[in-house]
Amino acid sequence: MQLRELIARWPVLRQATERDLLGLGKAVQSPRTQALRARTADADRVVKSVCPYCAVGCGQLVYVKDGAVSQIEGDPASPISRGRLCPKGSATKSLVTHPGRELKVKYRRPYGNAWEELSLDEAMDLIAERVIETRRATWQEIDANGNRLNRTMGIASLGGATLDNEENYLIKKLCLGLGIVQVENQARI
Repeated sequence: MQLRELIARWPVLRQATERDLLGLGKAVQSPRTQALRARTADADRVVKSVCPYCAVGCGQLVYVKDGAVSQIEGDPASPISRGRLCPKGSATKSLVTHPGRELKVKYRRPYGNAWEELSLDEAMDLIAERVIETRRATWQEIDANGNRLNRTMGIASLGGATLDNEENYLIKKLCLGLGIVQVENQARI
């Protein structure tokens, strides 16, 4: 490489000749950085969504390429988060793309030492049978004073922080319809 080419590539000289004295523009970019593109640039489509981590409901833009999530960013149009995401919200891409994500129902039988895969129908039937049996075995129609209770204390529900208030409302309605009165959730923000 000749000396003239070497001097022409020198960033300080490029800053002066390209009138980028603060070094904030093209003068300080290498060919590699000029070739960089945002992960969102080649997405096939953008889907609006809501962060699943808490009840705040921050808006997200989910970028999809070839049918797979390529990037998740904050939605600037969201009146709640105005394009910002907390660290958990910024990491939601890993919820759907992490190689360790479980995609099948896993079940470990009582006193078992290994997980087995169940179909979703089998798992739902197992849960329904256990709810019905527990409700039947622990049902309290009246208390010792003759007051009507119509409840079960053998089942409780604890909703996680990834459920929003609307989902928790529906879960509470289901639980109360079944006579389950011990219902709590973490969606309080």
